[in-house]
Amino acid sequence: ASSSIQDLPGLPAGVKFDPTDQELLEHLEGKAGSDPHKLHPLIDEFIPTIEGDDGICYTHPEKLPSNDRSIDTIYLFMRVRQDGLVRHFFHRPSKAYTTGTRKRRKVHTDARGGETRWHKTGKTRPVLVGGRLKGYKKILVLYTNYGKQRKPEKTSWIMHQYHLGSDEEEKDGELVVSKVFYQTQPRQCGSGAKESYGRKVKAAADDDDDDGAAAVVLGEGSAVGDYYAPSLIAYNQGGQNRVSSPHLLPHFAMHAGGASFIS
Repeated sequence: ASSSIQDLPGLPAGVKFDPTDQELLEHLEGKAGSDPHKLHPLIDEFIPTIEGDDGICYTHPEKLPSNDRSIDTIYLFMRVRQDGLVRHFFHRPSKAYTTGTRKRRKVHTDARGGETRWHKTGKTRPVLVGGRLKGYKKILVLYTNYGKQRKPEKTSWIMHQYHLGSDEEEKDGELVVSKVFYQTQPRQCGSGAKESYGRKVKAAADDDDDDGAAAVVLGEGSAVGDYYAPSLIAYNQGGQNRVSSPHLLPHFAMHAGGASFIS
């Protein structure tokens, strides 16, 4: 029989869903069907799948959908908010055009023509498991006022996107997993961090962006490490989100005999 979060007697205070990069790829592998033994029976409760008009590149992070199957009982997936908590989603990136390789990154265009869009920052990073390549990780930042003859404005919305395989670029329509969060405080990276973090962006051509729009190029020193998640999803016995001390539970397992839900 299938399991759901409602079947649990209640998660203890302090439990958090904080998978590592490697564990996220393991969950993605199970979800994508390449290794069904890695598909956890509760994974849909922790990482919902969003597609179509509800997708990440069609919807502002604040309006990303919740997991309706569990929200009435444990409030696992409230809409992504500016609280620093991390939300995870399975989704399928799409191309901006029927031809070419540019990914759709535009969320919407406002009445004055300014675009809100995700922009990749830094290099695509390999994710290794046991010393072997498992997949890749990209970091994206949400910008507003994007477009020609405009000065893009960086927001604090961050997305880490992961895909499986040996290719740095995910295939069109391939299932990926992403974590989305609002960065509440910048990482301290030394005396020059503030200056590099706030450098002026400039317009340039970038094959990774869709619709032929001007791309944002961050100044040197805007390291990928500047974008991190200060807080995690946490649940108390009443089932409400909260931020607490970092007693983490990064990985969980359901045992068939029912003796233990979490390990």
